[in-house]
Amino acid sequence: MKIAIVKLSAMGDIIHAAVVLQFIKHAYPDATIDWFADEAFAGILAGNPDLNAVHAVPLKKVKKSRSISALMQMIKSLKALGPYDHVIDMQGLIKSALIARLLGGNVHGFDKFSTREKAATWFYRHTYAVDYNMNVIKRGASLVSQALEISIDDDALQNKAPFLFGNMSDKVTETPLLIVAGASWPTKIYPAEKLAAVIDGLGQKAIITWGNAAEEGIADTISSLTPLANKAPRLSLPELIAQIGCAGLVIGGDTGPTHIAWALGKPSVTIYGPTPSFRNTLETPVNKTVDTGKTIDPSRLNRH
Repeated sequence: MKIAIVKLSAMGDIIHAAVVLQFIKHAYPDATIDWFADEAFAGILAGNPDLNAVHAVPLKKVKKSRSISALMQMIKSLKALGPYDHVIDMQGLIKSALIARLLGGNVHGFDKFSTREKAATWFYRHTYAVDYNMNVIKRGASLVSQALEISIDDDALQNKAPFLFGNMSDKVTETPLLIVAGASWPTKIYPAEKLAAVIDGLGQKAIITWGNAAEEGIADTISSLTPLANKAPRLSLPELIAQIGCAGLVIGGDTGPTHIAWALGKPSVTIYGPTPSFRNTLETPVNKTVDTGKTIDPSRLNRH
């Protein structure tokens, strides 16, 4: 059986979705599973033994080029990889549904009441009702369970095996505490001075990870506020996974690098501001959350 999973972005969403791979492979050990992700995030799944291939889709590059020939080449390349026996669109957007349809006719996805972009359902052969407000990890597992007729229950998710695979290098070191400095929205980022106070309160040496110039600035600020903090070198995605795997505790906002700790089964605390903790992660005995206590509607997020 040949299975394609479409989950294009973002890093945290791909991590949450990828937990299903081990359960698919357990149910269908001879299945070939391919994953389709945006170029920027494809590296997060490198080395997963349950995947035959990770295909980096150059959506942003094609859009930026405004080239019809580049678009047609991408479509041609996607079609050439199929057809798949089952195609599961775990994203639920029009763009992901279109890509899924190019890979084969037997496409599975959320029904029109369960997704943000209802027109995506036009491209599915099979649709399934999964509450949009449901925890995203359980939501993805429910879709895959129904599409492939397998069982992925809460106990299975709590007892998952680690499913991200890093790359050790001379940049990666053991650390008792790792702080994730940034996030995709400014309002997801816990203030630098408060993170410095947390580090001082714990009394542990910390490494501050970052992914762009703005986040590097936050890491520099934290490092200037406490002698216990040091800014990490710039890390590749596989190195970041390895670095998080070498941490005793990970603290950060609702962002991909913090969710890597959950995927690896490493202790973590995820700090929630404008997003709902009940939906965006799955607590375990070692993965905890703190949030504002506000009532947050997942379908009407206020980024401000």
